[in-house]
Amino acid sequence: MKLLTEALKKKIPALYSTTTELPSNEHGVFVCKFFDPCGSWTWYVLEGSEEENGDWRFYGLVDGHEKEWGYFMLSELESVRGPLGLGIERDIFFEDEKAAKYA
Repeated sequence: MKLLTEALKKKIPALYSTTTELPSNEHGVFVCKFFDPCGSWTWYVLEGSEEENGDWRFYGLVDGHEKEWGYFMLSELESVRGPLGLGIERDIFFEDEKAAKYA
């Protein structure tokens, strides 16, 4: 599965464009969701920007062992392979959600 489509790249706000007080982002809007189909980890994207090397740096909520705000890279998500060999997937049914709902 392609995690980041061209349409999604255009939709994601640039880093630091919507957040004013990190990690207090209860007023932001998550624009996409990535998840581990073999586990319980989920990444909610609030903002993101393309790096010079073509990789993407995202900022959002990571729901793993605990919930925490932070940065994560597209290349890191693409490199993960679970116990069944499955990679991270993008929730194709996810619609924009206020961050306060998840935080």
